[in-house]
Amino acid sequence: MPKPMKARLTQPLIRENGSHRPATWDEALDRVASAFRKSIAKNDHRDFGMFSCSKTINEVNYAAQKFTRSVMGTNNIDSCNRT
Repeated sequence: MPKPMKARLTQPLIRENGSHRPATWDEALDRVASAFRKSIAKNDHRDFGMFSCSKTINEVNYAAQKFTRSVMGTNNIDSCNRT
């Protein structure tokens, strides 16, 4: 018998003091953008990597690699296309 599905998240969660708390989408996206900016400012290209899925459309994979290379300044992108 299959296990029952768990409820999906309906809002972002932010980790603070070892636990998660609900956040607004604006707060969550601002936090992600801030972390991206810090990574770019450090100029250490090993800080960021992306994994893209081979089951999505080519345009999404192209956008992912373009973002990783052009915006984040790294070639650290991989996918499961080899399988």
